[in-house]
Amino acid sequence: METFTPVMPASHRLQPHLENGAPGRLQPHPENGAPGRLQPHPENGAPGRLQPHPENGAPQKQTSALDTDGVEEAEKGRERKVWEPSGYYALGKEYFCFAGHNISIRESLDTFGALIWPGAVALCQFLENNQQEVSLKDKAVLEIGAGTGLLSIVASLLGAWVTATDLPDILSNLTFNLTRNTRGRCRYTPQVAALTWGQHLERDFPRNCCHYDYVLAADVVYHHDYLEELLATVSHFCRPGSKTTLLWANKVRFQTDLRFTERLESSFSTKLLCELPQQEVKIYQATARE
Repeated sequence: METFTPVMPASHRLQPHLENGAPGRLQPHPENGAPGRLQPHPENGAPGRLQPHPENGAPQKQTSALDTDGVEEAEKGRERKVWEPSGYYALGKEYFCFAGHNISIRESLDTFGALIWPGAVALCQFLENNQQEVSLKDKAVLEIGAGTGLLSIVASLLGAWVTATDLPDILSNLTFNLTRNTRGRCRYTPQVAALTWGQHLERDFPRNCCHYDYVLAADVVYHHDYLEELLATVSHFCRPGSKTTLLWANKVRFQTDLRFTERLESSFSTKLLCELPQQEVKIYQATARE
């Protein structure tokens, strides 16, 4: 999927969501009655039940597309590719359909983290289409480099207890997108936390209480000055004995992308789950070596 660059006027700047305490504060894992346990959302029928979206029929159809004069309906009945969501772009937003829900993502031109990248779209589609192989239901999931929040939103809609992380200046837009797309829809309320790769990991995410079943990362290998810090961050969460699985999607852009992949393969047990040659996106699974 091509990446679009929206133009967002100053009046559309996003404000942080202030529910559940200060934005970016990490909440304890919801086990054994620990304080801060996330409760199932009681709306829309049984707690935690994902409701099918009543519009547009099956979610596997592309419903709309970009046109120079505005948003037009796309060709009817065209089957989606396995990695491709239903989506269209208009007025600084992108629209998707995943897990039976319409998702509206607001982008920004301020930073890399405020745009939707191909790896995130590909990993969202993989998770939706391979729920038997990779089930996120009732799993603790951490996303690093969450950006606009699309991947964390989809993980939440698939039943995961999600903590979305990124740099502090990304959190306002991230929180806005998460809140507007998950409220009343998800089993657990997603959390947002600040995370700078390689910095204060044990202080902010102590190993004795911050355990995750999955770590998600999409198109995080783009700023090559900080790849060592990225690897240190992944190693902190996916450590020996933790049984934490990394799911990483990346569009290959530079030779250094391949070098990072080699470093990852040398430190972790890795498996190529999916390769999309046309989009140059690969999806890996990795666990720490014992």
